[in-house]
Amino acid sequence: MRPMNISPDVPTAMLEMQAAEQRQRMHNTISELRSQVKSTVHEKLNVERYAREYVWPAAGTAALFSLLFGFGTAGVLKRIVR
Repeated sequence: MRPMNISPDVPTAMLEMQAAEQRQRMHNTISELRSQVKSTVHEKLNVERYAREYVWPAAGTAALFSLLFGFGTAGVLKRIVR
């Protein structure tokens, strides 16, 4: 941004025009940032993509924990029955 030259010689209309231009630049910058953040967040939080990408590791992990839980439960029940 360039510094504002405020002097008694500058007409009010010129200052208002500069302020309007600055507001428009800020609006454009904020709109651009919002669209970039929105696309980045959408990409990072894409659940469908991650579900497709990691379905087999997740299924393998679930199967392993189920197997360990089953053996653990059987061991506990076996001790109780004896």
